Amino acid sequence: MTKLSTFLGAAAALAISAGAALADPAVIFDLGGKFDKSFNESAFQGAERWKEETGGSYAEFELTAEPQREQAIRRFAEQGYSPIIMVGFMSATPLNEIAPDYPDTKFVIVDAVVEQPNVRSVVFNEHEGSYLVGMLAGLASKSDTVGFVGGMDIPLIRKFGCGYAQGVKAVKPDATILANFTGTTPAAWNDPAKGSELTLAQISQGADVVFAAAGATGVGVLQTAADENILSIGVDSNQNYLHPGQVLTSMVKRVDNAVFEAMSAGEAVETGVQVMGIANEGVGYAVDENNQSLITPEMKAAVDEAAAKIGSGELEVHDYMSDETCPAVNF
Repeated sequence: MTKLSTFLGAAAALAISAGAALADPAVIFDLGGKFDKSFNESAFQGAERWKEETGGSYAEFELTAEPQREQAIRRFAEQGYSPIIMVGFMSATPLNEIAPDYPDTKFVIVDAVVEQPNVRSVVFNEHEGSYLVGMLAGLASKSDTVGFVGGMDIPLIRKFGCGYAQGVKAVKPDATILANFTGTTPAAWNDPAKGSELTLAQISQGADVVFAAAGATGVGVLQTAADENILSIGVDSNQNYLHPGQVLTSMVKRVDNAVFEAMSAGEAVETGVQVMGIANEGVGYAVDENNQSLITPEMKAAVDEAAAKIGSGELEVHDYMSDETCPAVNF
């Protein structure tokens, strides 16, 4: 079985290689591609880990246009793949319509909830991990001004920004938090130039730490921060390696674990909603050889204490998705 899938013709008709073994998994990567160094790449790493550990094979497709979503889901289902894993909330609407047509196929969607009996919906407490990196930003900032660059302006990304702002304020109540988004369409996830432009604007206003929650757009944020000799914060994957000594930390969202677990369960994957947060190591912050010199023992101790309190329920971080207000920052 080959893993290459291509769209042909103006109608974007999907051609997936025939011969798929029943119950092989498939992964549909969102716009930005599996090497976006962020959200999609974390999913890819989880799939590759499953492949290496089990010797199994999986099919994959990288979306490049919105009309491909429905085509990809249907064709994978028709070929007998299961579970079919979709990375990204934008696939929720087509999946909700398609899943009932294939009741014997299991589907997994990351970052959205689809209430169908054959769907597992994996969602993350991004606000919790963002709170932790916000604490680090506040503790590391010398100007008392930090920035947030989000991708597409949607509640999910505001959830990142709100948690981040709350974490900053927890350690530096008088800090200024600058927040911008790169757009209102899916193109916002893959615009490094716009990310760079917004980062420069925030630096001009005094920001000396900038958190990017913008998919591949964030690569431009991190690059510009390094060029301008300020600190940045990565997202989803551990991006500390991109600019050693310049990336303060990364808000790690374990999409890789979600994909690995789903592929390991195969057709027996449990459906329903799976929530991944600090309590079950679904989100966190990254410390490694690339950034350990930037985080003092005192900073780490403070953040780890907060993480323990969040995990136990003693400390509650505001969830923008539940209440679309954010007392810590004005969007």
